[in-house]
Amino acid sequence: MAGLSHFDEAGRAHMVDVSDKPVTARVAVARGEVRMSAATLALVTEGRADKGDVLGVARLAGIMAAKRTADLIPLCHPLPITKVALDLTPDPGLPGIVVEATVRTGGQTGVEMEALTAVSVACLTIYDMVKAVEKGMEITGIRLLLKDGGKSGRFEATP
Repeated sequence: MAGLSHFDEAGRAHMVDVSDKPVTARVAVARGEVRMSAATLALVTEGRADKGDVLGVARLAGIMAAKRTADLIPLCHPLPITKVALDLTPDPGLPGIVVEATVRTGGQTGVEMEALTAVSVACLTIYDMVKAVEKGMEITGIRLLLKDGGKSGRFEATP
């Protein structure tokens, strides 16, 4: 289990001790997509979905999810999140919605999982809000684009 910080010497899962790590500014950006038909995308962008403002509800769901990540992912630390922003951008070229989350904190561990969770739940919320008209939507491409801060420094995904 060398190199995997969430396992002890005996291979048992444990929460990483970050008490000796310095508090630093940290940021993470994640992205994902919900692919759908052009007709469903038009329904969303024109505000004709029966359940209401699809993108507004998905944005709020993503923010709430980032704040609850430690409740969902067993070994995540609860963090004092200082910012969560979600951009939900209709893309006729997919067709679908591109979801991007930016999460910030000043802490002893990073916010990558919070950004990924925000994107995942926002995508799931989009699916939930329009599944009555299209069950074959695809949630895809969820990944970390950027993380900065802490001992490991900066990471930027290759395009």
